[in-house]
Amino acid sequence: MIKSLMKKIIPAKYWEDPNSFYYLYLKSYAGTYYSQEGEDILLRRIFGDQTTGFYIDVGAHHPKRFSNTCYFYDQGWQGINIDALPGSMKVFQKFRPRDTNLEIAISEKEQNLNYYMFNEPALNGFSKSISEERENEQCHIEGTITVPSYPLSKILDTYLPPGQIINFLSVDVEGFDLKVLASNDWGKYRPKVVLAEVLGSSLNKIEKDPVYNYMVSQEYTLFAKLFHTCIFKIEE
Repeated sequence: MIKSLMKKIIPAKYWEDPNSFYYLYLKSYAGTYYSQEGEDILLRRIFGDQTTGFYIDVGAHHPKRFSNTCYFYDQGWQGINIDALPGSMKVFQKFRPRDTNLEIAISEKEQNLNYYMFNEPALNGFSKSISEERENEQCHIEGTITVPSYPLSKILDTYLPPGQIINFLSVDVEGFDLKVLASNDWGKYRPKVVLAEVLGSSLNKIEKDPVYNYMVSQEYTLFAKLFHTCIFKIEE
């Protein structure tokens, strides 16, 4: 109410004046974020307030819940969302119509994979061992299906607009991240930033992790680590 009243009283040219009372005290700096570990908050620090950009989200899960890309979609960005869960792209088409939404799996080659589906869809994945380890009283595997998978490079060859720069690639596929990363053509498609999960690794052990070492081999450096998510940037 106070903000609305001030906007009526104060000329518009002063609203964004960094020395104005409105800018210093009344403007809200709180944002709406969606990521599970604050990935989108950190990405905003990297990309600032860009109103255009392009992302690739492998293991997208949901257009809003636990999403590393929804904040950027809200700012005007667009990209490609990929998830293997049957029916998952219906809700993406509803809430993210500017995006390309693909209901497929990604792996190092074209093949059929066993997909383990939990009562909590965020835990769905292709690793039998990780899936079985995660079963407990609250979370359990409800079923297993076979889904087709394709290399990421082939998907980008098909769906990425010609000449499109990829600002960031987000990979969250429950222990399958290395296979997804290895399926990209890094000579052709080089996102500025890459997010990938490193499960159960502390900072003092990160240099022994296969995902970390793979990204270093592609000339990326570790920029930040959250609870599971590691954020890599192209070496400059």
